Amino acid sequence: MITFRKTNTILGIKLCLLLIANNLFSQELAPRAYLWVPKNTTTLVTGFLFSEGEILTDATLPVENVKAQVQGLSLGVSHTFDMMGMSSQLFVVAPYSWANVTGDLNEEATEINRSGFSDMRVRLSVLFHNAPASTMKEIAQSPRKTILGASLNVVVPTGQYFSDKLINLGANRWAFFPELAVSHPISKKWLLDCYAGVWLFTDNNSFYPGESTRSQEPLGAFQGHLSYNITPFFWVAVNSTYYVGGNSTVNGGVKDDRASNSRIGLTTVFPTGKLSSLKIAVSTGAVVRVGQNFDTVSIGWQKSWIEGYKRTKKEKTKP
Repeated sequence: MITFRKTNTILGIKLCLLLIANNLFSQELAPRAYLWVPKNTTTLVTGFLFSEGEILTDATLPVENVKAQVQGLSLGVSHTFDMMGMSSQLFVVAPYSWANVTGDLNEEATEINRSGFSDMRVRLSVLFHNAPASTMKEIAQSPRKTILGASLNVVVPTGQYFSDKLINLGANRWAFFPELAVSHPISKKWLLDCYAGVWLFTDNNSFYPGESTRSQEPLGAFQGHLSYNITPFFWVAVNSTYYVGGNSTVNGGVKDDRASNSRIGLTTVFPTGKLSSLKIAVSTGAVVRVGQNFDTVSIGWQKSWIEGYKRTKKEKTKP
């Protein structure tokens, strides 16, 4: 067994493994993220994620069979509201993760384990075209139209971080992701979603071994989703994403870790009650230049409370 402390070669593999904590969120696939939801709706969201796969490293390093398993639990809450007449939503989620990384360095095996809170995420979204802040009844009576939306995702550096370690669950920096989206109903059953955005990162000024500065260039991310309604609350979606850029530097030294990768996936959502649903998603790396070539399975359950929902149901039963 060999430790991760002594040589520049070992430092090289650790820099590659660092991609697990810092870039995983850029691969997320989110169909129907700009759904028109009634105002004053509060939703509790829970989830479990399991990812397993290879980490593609610099071919010049004497590193082989680098693999990782990442598991995560998340708890979040969202609330929709009227912002200047537009349908808007605020979503906050806190994840807890477990990570196991193994690899062969000069034909000797090594292993790293981590567990703890990952960075918290906050998302503010606004539907600014064809989706005004409305009640559930008003949405049900409106024809389906093309919706335009925008959002800002913020990754808050609240996760577990040790400046004397290279493998961390938190990135010790802020990240911002402004995004534009279009949601177009092709027919009564089919819906096409397209998003485009860019990740922007602040510097980590306490990078290993505690006094280094790690910077990262912007990372562009694009998503496309084609979904089909089996019933109004039971649907499936085929997902794809492509992300490019994000080259990093440590103390001014450029690393060869620019991404040019794509992923594909499948999502199914079906109701478990009048205002609750279960979501199952799978995804895999389609083309990976550097970083994680992961297979991911996630399962989540959500429960919503809509203002006026019970009153509306009672009114429908009146003669």
